[in-house]
Amino acid sequence: MASYSSLCSASQTDTSRCVGLLPALLSVIAGSADVTSFLGLGLFSSHVTGNLVILTAHVVARRADNACLVLSVPLFILVLGLTRLLVAGLEALDLSSLRPLLLMQFLMLGGSFVLGLASGRHPAPEAPGMIVAGQLSVAAMAVQNALAELSLRGSPTTAVMTTNLTRFVMDVGEALLGNDRPKMAEARHRAKHTWPLIIGFTAGARPWCGVLCGRRPEVPGAARRPGPARTAY
Repeated sequence: MASYSSLCSASQTDTSRCVGLLPALLSVIAGSADVTSFLGLGLFSSHVTGNLVILTAHVVARRADNACLVLSVPLFILVLGLTRLLVAGLEALDLSSLRPLLLMQFLMLGGSFVLGLASGRHPAPEAPGMIVAGQLSVAAMAVQNALAELSLRGSPTTAVMTTNLTRFVMDVGEALLGNDRPKMAEARHRAKHTWPLIIGFTAGARPWCGVLCGRRPEVPGAARRPGPARTAY
């Protein structure tokens, strides 16, 4: 299977340029999906670490009322496994996995969007339609994470910005302070492909914060502080 670097540099065709831009576009999608699911449902669709933390807080507070959150972690793992099986089958047939996985993600995100709209303007997070919408968003992000590993090998992760920020800072340090020219060149190459994903993820999350800020999820165990009423959008 071709690596991400070879797909980007093997030729100057429109296809290779599109593949080169794909990780940044996927990071925009991940940022949008993460912030909408968190502000609307109280879970992260692509950030399993955050879901584990929130789920643990719910357990400690003896709250089991958030079905969407409880289902998200096992569903993420299940979809990752099923995606790997699908890619293995495609590879056995000598077929590229990139387009099928992108189509799967598109259909899942589209289904989540439609269900979210159908649930009304201010739906309750525990409504059945919202639970299914949340799980479709989680499944879509699982496919995206698997896609980055299996179909865009060598690409920075498109959904985990902790890893990307760490890698970017370390690579910048190596490029500026290193004394091994091959390692410095490799670090510059990685940094060049990492920073667009960090910007893309942030850009994807930003527009939705203003739209959904009036529906912030309740933090388990946190005391409510009196304050001015927020205007619902």
